[in-house]
Amino acid sequence: MAPVELEWLPAYRLRELIRSKEVSPVELAHLTLERIERLNPELNAFLAVSAKEAIDSARAAESRAMSGETLGPLDGIPIPIKDIEEVAGVRHTSGSLVFKDRVATGDSLAVERIRAAGAVIVGKTNTSEFGQIGTCENLLGDACRNPWDTSLTSGASSAGAAVAVAAGITAIAQGGDGGGSIRIPAGFCGVYGIKPSQGRVPRRHGGLDSWHPVKFAQVGPLSRSVRDAAILLQVLAGPAEDGERDAIQSPPPDFVSAIDHDIKGLRVAWSRDLGGVAVDPAVAAIAEDAARSFEGLGATVEEADLRLASPQEVFDVFDTIYNARVWATSGHLLADHGDELTDYFREGLERGREVTAAELFHAMSRLEQFRAAARAFFATFDLLLTPTLAVPPFPIGEHPEEIDGAAVPHRHWGFTPFTYQFNMCGNPAASVPAGFTEHGLPVGLQIVGRLEEEAAVLAASARFEEARPWAHMRPPLALN
Repeated sequence: MAPVELEWLPAYRLRELIRSKEVSPVELAHLTLERIERLNPELNAFLAVSAKEAIDSARAAESRAMSGETLGPLDGIPIPIKDIEEVAGVRHTSGSLVFKDRVATGDSLAVERIRAAGAVIVGKTNTSEFGQIGTCENLLGDACRNPWDTSLTSGASSAGAAVAVAAGITAIAQGGDGGGSIRIPAGFCGVYGIKPSQGRVPRRHGGLDSWHPVKFAQVGPLSRSVRDAAILLQVLAGPAEDGERDAIQSPPPDFVSAIDHDIKGLRVAWSRDLGGVAVDPAVAAIAEDAARSFEGLGATVEEADLRLASPQEVFDVFDTIYNARVWATSGHLLADHGDELTDYFREGLERGREVTAAELFHAMSRLEQFRAAARAFFATFDLLLTPTLAVPPFPIGEHPEEIDGAAVPHRHWGFTPFTYQFNMCGNPAASVPAGFTEHGLPVGLQIVGRLEEEAAVLAASARFEEARPWAHMRPPLALN
C-alpha cells in the first residue's frame, strides 16, 4: 500500500492488515517517524521521539505477526504517550522546564497496559505544564499548534496527542483529562476523545494524589474513529492489584461490542449553555444541529439543563479543590524552582497555598451536592449533549476576554465551562466532531453519560459517526 493510504487508516484496520501480513509494522513505524520529523517543526506536538525503541518494538511486532502468534489488540500500532505519563528510559518533563532533563525509570500503569497490548510507542506528546490549563504553552519551547490553522491553539492539556491524531501522524493517542484535557483538544482539532468515568482507568496506588475526592483526572484515548477509541479504552480499563483502592473494581464492559449497539429509545437531554454559561452563537448553532440529529437515530431529544449551581460557584468549587491539590502535591516547586515555572502554574500554586481548611471543607461539601444533582439528572436522562467548548479555536496566547457579549471571568478556563463539571461529578464524557465554522474551524459536541456507562457514550458516538462521518476531513497542513 502507498504510504498516503496508511497514514489515514484507523488503527483497527491497520491491525487487520498487519495480521494478514499485508502491512509491515516496521514500515508503519518508519512512516510515523517520517511524519513526525516532517510535521513536528510546525506543530510542536512531540516533546520526545523514541525512534530506536519504536523500530525495535515494531520488529518484535512483525516477528509475532510473521510467526502466526496471537496478536494483542494494538499489535504493531504506533501510539504516542502524553508527557504526563512515565515511559521507561524516555525523557519525562510533565511539560515543565523544571524537569527538562528527567528520565523515567519505569512505566506508568497505563503505559504498561499499552505495551502489553503490542503497541509501538513512538514518543511523548506536548502538554501544558503539569497539565494545568486548557491551552498548550510551556517553557520547553514553542506552543503546540492547531493543524487546521497553526496560528491557533490546539487546546490542551492532551495537546500533542490530539494534534498527532488530527495531522495523520498516528491513528490513536493516549491522553488524560482532569478538567477537559482530552475533550478540549479533541474539540479544537476535530478528532474524537473520551474521558471515562472516574476510577475506570486506575493509576498505581500511593500518596495524596490518589485520594478520589480530590482527583478529577482520568487516562483515556484520542482517535479519528470511535472504534479505535473503544479498543484503546478496553486496553486501559479495569482494576489492578497495585491500582488505587477507590478505582472501579468490577471488570469493565466490552466497549468494542458496545459501539455496535443502537440508541433507539434513549432519552437524551440537549443543553445549549448548562443554565447560564456564555457560548459563541455559531458554536451553539453547530452543536445544536448535531444534537438534533440524534432524533433521526431513534433517540428522544429534549431541552434540559443540568444546572449544578451558578456558573461562578461551580468554577469556584473546581478551582478551590484543584489548586489545593496542586499545592499539596507540588507546592515545594514554588520555593525551589519559582523562576522556572510558567506564570499560570505559579499562579495556581499561589491560589492553592491560600486555600483555608474551611474553604476546602465547604468546596468538598458542595462537590458532593453537585454529584448528587448529577445522579438525579441522569436518573431521568440517558445522555446529555452540550457544546464541547464555548468558542472556536483562538489565536495562541489570546484567550477570549468576552464571549457573546459577556465578560469572561476566568482567563484560562472561561472558554471551557462545559468540561470540568463532569470531572467533578465523575461522569464519562466524549467530544465528537460536530461540524465546522464558516472559517473552516472544528466544533465539538460533548456527549455525557451516567457514571460507569461509557458503553452508552461510545454507542451514541458511533451512531453519530455513522450518520455524520468526520474521518475524511483532514487539515491542509497534514496533506502537504
